[in-house]
Amino acid sequence: MITDLLDDLRERMTKSVEVLQEDLMSIRTGRASPALVEKLPVEYYGSMTPLNQMAGIAAPEPRLLVIRPWDPAALGDIERAILKSDLGLTPMNDGKLIRLNIPRLTEERRRELVKVVSRRVEEGRVAVRNLRRSALKDLEDFEKEKLISEDEFFRGKEQVQELTDEFIVKIDEIGHRKEEELMEI
Repeated sequence: MITDLLDDLRERMTKSVEVLQEDLMSIRTGRASPALVEKLPVEYYGSMTPLNQMAGIAAPEPRLLVIRPWDPAALGDIERAILKSDLGLTPMNDGKLIRLNIPRLTEERRRELVKVVSRRVEEGRVAVRNLRRSALKDLEDFEKEKLISEDEFFRGKEQVQELTDEFIVKIDEIGHRKEEELMEI
């Protein structure tokens, strides 16, 4: 019973870490990466569609992204979506594809992005702590219903805390790596 709870908790905490990693990939670091725009929502025939579902995205150079839509009629929609986004990039449309030059980040912008990363990392920690709280409540319920003994309850509580600590360390490492990447010139 406790092992099932711990397995479920590990799986849910792993998903929280994966969500954080995906979220941090969309933060611009001054290097061209398709992850920067692939989830960008584009209004296409009246519905919001992620850019990676309607175009090929490549980074042929360290500071250049090339977006080649499968439907040439979507060029204008993609261009509008990029301009509306908070990326701060200006698309260059040549009629067949869109080029995005990724400018170098200023020191001030780097510091702002580090603050954004810190906030997102804290949100990841909070998500893991919420999962811990939920697991502890389940353990308490198991004990009240006499499904587990008091000793098993305390042992399970320690295991939940160890798992939480392990994932908090992972989240901190991910955040630290992203901050270093941002501050790299």
